[in-house]
Amino acid sequence: MVEKIMTVKNKSGIHARPASTLVQAASKFPCKVTIYKGDKACDVKSILAVLKACITCGTEIRLVCDGESEQEALDVLAAAIESGLGEGV
Repeated sequence: MVEKIMTVKNKSGIHARPASTLVQAASKFPCKVTIYKGDKACDVKSILAVLKACITCGTEIRLVCDGESEQEALDVLAAAIESGLGEGV
């Protein structure tokens, strides 16, 4: 299991379009991918779970990858989140 704590920088947070980008990227990896917002967890491979998490700009999240290719998944997904998931920051 590997993890990284980061702050969401998207001005609009992780709404439908960036959530879709994140879910598509996470689905390419066989490992389990979870985002923790406070004490609540969401499965990053589920668009509904990501949207339900209501992750806004400035929210601190913990990205956790567990299983096969976990480090590669963490690196790719963390870079995507830090770059704004296609929306800039």
